[in-house]
Amino acid sequence: MDFDLNNEGGYSIEKFESMLKTNEVGFFDSDEFEQIIEHYLESGKMANARKAIHLALAQHPSSMNIQLLHAEMLVFDNRFDDAHEVLNTLHEVQPTNSEIFIQKANIFSKTERHDLAIDLLKKALDLTDDKADVYNLIGMEFLFIEDYSNAKVNFMQCLEIDDTDYSALYNIMYCFDFLGEHQQAIDFLNMFLNENPYSEVAWHQVGKQYFDLKMYEKSLAAFEFAIISDEHFVGAYLEKGKVLEKLGRYNEAIENYQITLTLDDPTSFAYLRLGKCYQKLGVDELAIKFFKKTITEDPLLDKGWISIIDYYSRKLNYPKALTYAEKATEVDAENALYWIRYADLNKRLNFFEEAEYGYRRAIELGNYEEQTWLSRADILLALGEYRAVISNLNHGLEFYPDHVEMVYRLAGIYFTLNQLNEARFHLQNALKTDPEFIIILEELYPAVYEMDEVQDLIASLK
Repeated sequence: MDFDLNNEGGYSIEKFESMLKTNEVGFFDSDEFEQIIEHYLESGKMANARKAIHLALAQHPSSMNIQLLHAEMLVFDNRFDDAHEVLNTLHEVQPTNSEIFIQKANIFSKTERHDLAIDLLKKALDLTDDKADVYNLIGMEFLFIEDYSNAKVNFMQCLEIDDTDYSALYNIMYCFDFLGEHQQAIDFLNMFLNENPYSEVAWHQVGKQYFDLKMYEKSLAAFEFAIISDEHFVGAYLEKGKVLEKLGRYNEAIENYQITLTLDDPTSFAYLRLGKCYQKLGVDELAIKFFKKTITEDPLLDKGWISIIDYYSRKLNYPKALTYAEKATEVDAENALYWIRYADLNKRLNFFEEAEYGYRRAIELGNYEEQTWLSRADILLALGEYRAVISNLNHGLEFYPDHVEMVYRLAGIYFTLNQLNEARFHLQNALKTDPEFIIILEELYPAVYEMDEVQDLIASLK
C-alpha cells in the first residue's frame, strides 16, 4: 500500500513503517509520534522505537511527552545517567509532572534502590490523576524488598480505585498467601464480593483459600459460584475438579476436567488429573491413556512421566516401567526424580552398573535423600567397588552424621578391607546407637558378622 508521507490522514504506524522501507523522511505531529513510539515499546520492537524517538526528537525537540518517552527508552537501555539528565531537565520545566517522578523511580528500581523508588512514587501519587497505577507500582516496589504487608496495603488501594484490576487482586492474594493469612484473605475477598458479587476471579480466589485450609465443602461452593459468574472459566473447573478429588468424588471430578477440554485447548494438567481419577476408580486402561496424553501434551511435565513409570511399577511390569524411565531421562537428563526411578528399576532387574549410574546421577543433581546413599552403597558393594562404598557412605554421613544404617555399612566394609581400627570404631558407635540394626551387618556382610571379634563386640555391648 502506498502512502503520502506528509498526509495526516494516513495511519501513523503504517506510514512510519512505509517511510522506513523507502528511506524517505515524512512529517508526523507529536501525537502521532507518541502513538508510534508507544506501539513499538509495548510490542517490544525496540529498534523501531529508537528510530521513531530519534526522528521525533528532531521534528519536535520541545515536546515533553516525547522527551519522557526518550527517557523511558534510555532506562530500558540501562543508560541511567543519560536518563537522569533528561529527566532533570524536564523537571526544571515541569516540576509537577508525575511521569517524571515515575521514570526516576523506575531508574532507582532497576538499580535496586527500592526505598528511593518508593519515595519518588509517593511524590508522584500526590501529582497524578492515575493513582491506581501508581499504587500498583508502589506495591511492586514493596514486593521487591519482600515487605508483603505494605505491598498488600498499596495493592488494596489500587483495587479500591479500580475494582476491575485483577492483577492487583492476584497480588493481594499473593501477599496474603506469603504471610499465611488465609482467613484474613477470605475476609477481604468477602468484602470485595459484597461490592462485586459476580466477580468470578474473587470467587475463584476464595475457593483456593478454603482449599489451602482443607475446608473442601466451602472451597467447592466458592468454585461453583465462580462458574455461575462465568461458565467458561476454565480455571474454576480445574480447581473444582481438584476439590472433588479430595472429597473422593472422582466421577464428578472427571466431568469437570472433561469440560475444560471442550472450553479451551487441552492442558497437560487436565490430562494428568483425568488419569489420576481413572486410576483411583480402577479403570486402568483410561488411566494410562490419559497419562500418555499428558506427556504428549507437555513432555517436560515430570509428573506425567512419573505417573506412567509408577503405574507400570505397581503392575510389576518393571521392563516397561524402565523403558519409560529411560525415555524420561532422554527428555530431561537434569531431573533427579527420573534417575532415582531409573536406578531403582535397574536394581530390581539386577542391572547393577546401570543402577549405580542412576543413583550417582541423582546425587550429582542434588538428590541427597538417605535412601539414595544407602541404595548406591549396596549396589557398589554388589559390584565389588569397596573403596567407592566408603567414599559414598562418608559423603552421605556429611548430610546425616548420626545415620546408624550408614555407620553399620561402613563398619562392614572396613572389616572386609581388614582396616580394623576404623571397623571397630564404627561398629562400636553403631551398636551404642541402635543395636537392633546389627541385622544390616548380618544380611549385607555375613562373613564379617560371623567373625569372632565382631561377635565379641556385640556381646560386650549387650
